[in-house]
Amino acid sequence: MATSNFFRGHPGLAVRRYAHSLASSPATRRLNNPINYNSTPLLHHSKETFPNTAGLPTHGSSKRMNLCQSVNDALRTALSASPKVLCFGEDVAFGGVFRCTVGLQSDFGEHRVFNTPITEQGIVGAAVGMAAEGRKPVVEIQFADYVFPAFDQIVNEAAKFRYREGQTGGNLGGMVIRMPCGGVGHGALYHTQSPESLFCHIPGFRIVVPRSPTQAKGLLLSAILDSEDPVIFMEPKILYRAAAEEVPEQAYTLPLSQAEIVKSGTDVTVISYGRPMYTCAAAIEALEKDMPGASVELIDLRTIYPWDRQTIIDSVSKTGRAIVVHESMVNYGVGAEIAATIQDRAFFHLKSPVKRIGGWTTHTGLAYEKWIMPDVTRVYDALRSSLEDY
Repeated sequence: MATSNFFRGHPGLAVRRYAHSLASSPATRRLNNPINYNSTPLLHHSKETFPNTAGLPTHGSSKRMNLCQSVNDALRTALSASPKVLCFGEDVAFGGVFRCTVGLQSDFGEHRVFNTPITEQGIVGAAVGMAAEGRKPVVEIQFADYVFPAFDQIVNEAAKFRYREGQTGGNLGGMVIRMPCGGVGHGALYHTQSPESLFCHIPGFRIVVPRSPTQAKGLLLSAILDSEDPVIFMEPKILYRAAAEEVPEQAYTLPLSQAEIVKSGTDVTVISYGRPMYTCAAAIEALEKDMPGASVELIDLRTIYPWDRQTIIDSVSKTGRAIVVHESMVNYGVGAEIAATIQDRAFFHLKSPVKRIGGWTTHTGLAYEKWIMPDVTRVYDALRSSLEDY
C-alpha cells in the first residue's frame, strides 16, 4: 500500500458528526462540470508536492509534461537504460497516432524503433518471440479496440509462457503491450472501449492503468525494466493532452500491484483507476462540502490485476462502506471482482452494500457516449445513498 496526502482528510471524526446534515439537501447542484485539470489535487502542479506521493523522487529537476509526453519520456529512459528494449507497432516510427513515440527512432535507430504492418496478432506474436529470447519489446496497439485479433497470442502464448517454463525460470519479463483506451467524447463504437476486465480473467499478465503523467512514467518503467511478467499497459487517451503536471526528469519506478491511498477518509471508501479518478475526486469534493463532517477515502488501484486486495480490505474494514467506479461496462467488470472480495473478507465490517458504478451495459453510440460513462452526479448520488440510506 502507498499512501498520499493530496487532500486534507478528516481522520478521527466520528461517523455521527455528519448526521445533522443528512436531512438538508441543497436546492440546486451543478455537478457535471468539466474537470479542471489545472487545479485538481490529483496532479502535481508543483514539485513541492512530490513528497505526498510515495515513490516519487523528491530531489532533482522536474518538467511539466502531459501524459503523452511522460510516456515518451519513460520509453526514452528505458531505451537508454537497456539495449534489450525495443519499440514497435503501427506508425510507431513517426510517433504513432497520439505521438507518444515521436523522436525515438531518430535517437535510437530504426533497428530498435520501427513500424510494423497492420497485424495486431503479428505484433504481439513477434513480441512474445523476442521476449522469450531475452529482449524487452514494448509494442503499441493503436487503440485498445483493435487488440482483439491478438487475443490468441496474449491468452494462449504470452500469458502461459512462465507457467510452461516451470523451474527453468524462463519468463517474458519486459514485454509490454501499450494501448490507448477509454472514451474521449466522440469515439463511438471503435474508439472508446476499455477491455481491461477481459485480460484480468487471464493469469500471467499484469494489467496497469495510470491516472497521471507521474504515475505513467514510474509504472511504465517498472513494467519494462523490473517486471518478470508481461504487462498490458492501458493509457486513458483522454488524459494524453488533458492531464499535465510536474514530472521528475530522473528515472524512477513505481511498484506494480500496489494500490495508492490518494485521500484518507473515515466514512466510505471509493476505489477507482485511470480517468474516473478525476470524476471521483470531484464528487468527493462536492459531497464533503454538502455534508460537513463526512470523510471519504479515495484509492487508486493502479494495477488492476493482480490487484492489491489487502489495501482495499483494510480501508473498507475501517470505513464500513465501499464504492467501486470504472469506465468499462459494469457487467462482469473489475467492480464485480472487488465487490465480491470485499463481501467475502470484510462482510462483518460493512454498514451498507458495496456499490458498483461503471459504464452502462451497451455499445457506445456516438451521440450517447457522455451518458454512458460514469459522471460526477452518479458517484455523488452513490456516496449520499451509502451514507444516508443505511
